[in-house]
Amino acid sequence: MSKQKKRRRLRWRFPTSAMSQSLSVFRYSGKALGLVWTTNHRLTVVLAILTLVAGLLPAVVAYVGKLIVDGVVVATQSGITSDRLTALGYVGLEAIAVILLAGSQRGQTVSQSLLRVLLGQRINVLILEKALTLDLPHFEDSEFYDKMNQARQGASVRPLSLVTRTLGLGRDALSLVTYGGLLLQFSAWAVVVLLLAAIPSFIAETRFAGEAFRLFRRRTPENRQQYYLETLIAREDYAKEVQLYQLGPLMLQRYQRTFQQIYQEDCNLTIRRGFWSYLLGLLSTTTFYAAYAWIVVETIANRISLGEMTMYLMVFRQGQSTFSTALTAIGGMYEDNLYLSNLYEFLEQDVPQPEGRATRGSIPNDGIRFENVTFTYPGVSQPSLRGISLHLKPGEKLAIVGKNGSGKTTLIKLLSRLYTPDTGRILLDGLDLQEWDIEVLRSRIGVIFQNFVQYQFTVGENVGVGDVDHIQDQARWKVASDKGMARPFIESMPQGYATQLGRWFRGGQELSGGQWQKIALSRAFMRTQADILVLDEPTAAMDAEAEMQIFDHFRTITKHQMVVLISHRFSTVRMADKIVVMTEGEVVEQGTHEELLERGGSYARLFSIQAAGYQ
Repeated sequence: MSKQKKRRRLRWRFPTSAMSQSLSVFRYSGKALGLVWTTNHRLTVVLAILTLVAGLLPAVVAYVGKLIVDGVVVATQSGITSDRLTALGYVGLEAIAVILLAGSQRGQTVSQSLLRVLLGQRINVLILEKALTLDLPHFEDSEFYDKMNQARQGASVRPLSLVTRTLGLGRDALSLVTYGGLLLQFSAWAVVVLLLAAIPSFIAETRFAGEAFRLFRRRTPENRQQYYLETLIAREDYAKEVQLYQLGPLMLQRYQRTFQQIYQEDCNLTIRRGFWSYLLGLLSTTTFYAAYAWIVVETIANRISLGEMTMYLMVFRQGQSTFSTALTAIGGMYEDNLYLSNLYEFLEQDVPQPEGRATRGSIPNDGIRFENVTFTYPGVSQPSLRGISLHLKPGEKLAIVGKNGSGKTTLIKLLSRLYTPDTGRILLDGLDLQEWDIEVLRSRIGVIFQNFVQYQFTVGENVGVGDVDHIQDQARWKVASDKGMARPFIESMPQGYATQLGRWFRGGQELSGGQWQKIALSRAFMRTQADILVLDEPTAAMDAEAEMQIFDHFRTITKHQMVVLISHRFSTVRMADKIVVMTEGEVVEQGTHEELLERGGSYARLFSIQAAGYQ
């Protein structure tokens, strides 16, 4: 193909591509309208009708105003009573039109306010529902948080804004048609001038709307950092350390520095936007006064009446304002679509759903098997687990020990199916975890992580969250808290299980670290059908005597359950049927307490070091 033909083809494609790109920014308008419609049908219909009425009435007011002026002139010249009554009748008619216009505008405001509240709740629910479908790796990815923050910012108002602007555009189009019909009686050129006068402001608004959106997306991490610093300074669970280490001034300084960086960018954009909007707006003002002078000249020459002059001036001014508003609405729709693209990019992101449907294993009572399991966290080069192979039989107690970072908690995350192994597989009763129905699988597992959540709920609800289907079952609360050895101190509290925990809400009480851990242990026992218990440092905040009491009690009540225990205290892990020692993601030793001591390896050395501390 010759270069000349290729250039012709490129010239042909470019306008089509540009047009397609321009139209693509409005692809969310239909979705926004559907979202508002499903939020509340009646309010949407009322808003549409009021918008239509508000589009028709301004032209009616302008035309009646012309009738009033001409009627006054006629009545003045004739002196006839009927002419005076006619002029007064026009005044009454205009008053009615103005009252209806004000009512429709106020109705629009009320409808928009109500829809804004309902829609804000609907959008937040959609975002939270989407968040519930995501996997743990999403929540450990900073880019995911950026996407979620971008989706949430402005998402509660942008769909309504887009629909309101769309309806407003229809209203303005209707007004412009009526204004154009009136202006055509004066001159077709007046209509052309009216249309051209509003274009400069539209160019400025559209250009800066896109720039503001790009700025918003680029600095999402800074906004999140600012919010995080606010949390550190203002939350009670951080207050002790912030005050003790005198971190407040440093954090406040960082907060202000981040704000200044954001403000400088905003200030620069705002000043440029204001300057160009004012400069281009001057063109519209000059055009209006040129048309003003033209109409006055025509009136002086007696080619139009005084009433017509009044009407044309009103129509031209309102028409110019309406057309400018319409173009600004288009620019606003462009901006709204840009922000809605964030929302729908988040809501529509593909999240693979669990495909497993099995509710029972192929080899009943085979227990848990890790077969050559390897796993690497996203974005990390070194594997966290390498070639892990284990077998835990029903009723057995497995303890896992090792230094921090050796992969103990990662092993638990894989067993809970929060992550999927890179290679190898994990079996439960002879069936790969990936083939199990996720709800059935997790109902069989009770887990307490080291950093368990301290819910700002009542005591009973803090225990009840262990089985959400029975969260309000008071009988289960008591059984579970008895197993977790929390019942004595719970029943000694003034309101028992109805006591509010935490300091966020009125009347809340705070617990000690050991009491919170007993609450968390009780939570694990809420799942009466769970045959797998996973405990990650469950007694780290307890004293040695309380720990021994709990584990003696624990062995008694979990005879028929598989237990995986992570602990740094060898006085507790020695009670396990099998002990696994992990180093840098690998199993380096496994056996009973006595077998490992006889080998004289890592476990024996660590046990001796810890035992020496008590001598």
